[in-house]
Amino acid sequence: MSNSAPKTGTTRSTGRGNRRAKSAGPEKYDFRRPTKLAREHIRTLQVAYEAFARQYTTLLTSTLRAVSQVSLLSIEQVTYDDYIASLNNPTCMFMIEMEPLPGVTIFEFSLTTALAWVDHMLGGPGGKQPQRPLTDIEVPLVNSMLDRVFGELRGAFEHIVELSPPKIVGLEYNPQFAQTASMSDAMIVTSFELKVGSQECVATICMPFASIFPKLRPDAEGAELTDTQRQSRDAALRAMTAGLGTAPVEVSVRFNSVLMSPRDLVTLRPGDIVPLEHPVTTPLVVTSHGVTFAHAVAGSSGNRLACLVVPPPKED
Repeated sequence: MSNSAPKTGTTRSTGRGNRRAKSAGPEKYDFRRPTKLAREHIRTLQVAYEAFARQYTTLLTSTLRAVSQVSLLSIEQVTYDDYIASLNNPTCMFMIEMEPLPGVTIFEFSLTTALAWVDHMLGGPGGKQPQRPLTDIEVPLVNSMLDRVFGELRGAFEHIVELSPPKIVGLEYNPQFAQTASMSDAMIVTSFELKVGSQECVATICMPFASIFPKLRPDAEGAELTDTQRQSRDAALRAMTAGLGTAPVEVSVRFNSVLMSPRDLVTLRPGDIVPLEHPVTTPLVVTSHGVTFAHAVAGSSGNRLACLVVPPPKED
């Protein structure tokens, strides 16, 4: 997989004849859709999709017995209308539900790639393929392959949200007929370069922005943790608590400070008496690194000086 960082916030042009080129001027701000993915949200998705791409590559290579490569290209926030307009016609658009995420996610790739999968699964060379819809026999073969692909996607998203096994709820070849969202709805579109043998295309995953955005904010109210995340967090907390419990901390017991002139300070000699402005009835302060956390009175324990922790003095 390529080590180059995926592009974000621009319209894709790789592998699509009708994709808009990146604008050289200032980007327009849409006041109707002010919410956008932050850098940390994009990074979270990038980590998940890069892991998915690696597993996707391994799955295709081992199952189809053909040299395959899946590379992450970009993660974008676009409207559903813009996404549909960017797709080729015809293409394979599998509609999937991924509970607990609401809405429908689109898993899209070219028809020739789908037919190449079928050709490889049936022992063929996977050469040049026609541009036609899948037959009733070919659809179950592709679905069985996608079930395994979706399993890898589910595993890659484990640190974001614990997904139920994704379920295919529809297949469409004409993007204009795939009415899974309103045209103005914000979507998160992730693009991949997909190579299987001699076939190459740009595949996309289109996910509703409103469904995934709350899961990208671990500090948000109602954010959920998976069992694996919760166990990891609890183990880290126990390890940190155990380490802090045995760490040495320097503690001081102090009188109230007293002001002295530089002349008196440099003339101090053994035997001199320094009057302290500390009332006899006021306990000493117990500090660590300049922070007072207790009060005490002076005493002894055996042949060593000691102090007895007492309640803090009442304020006047």
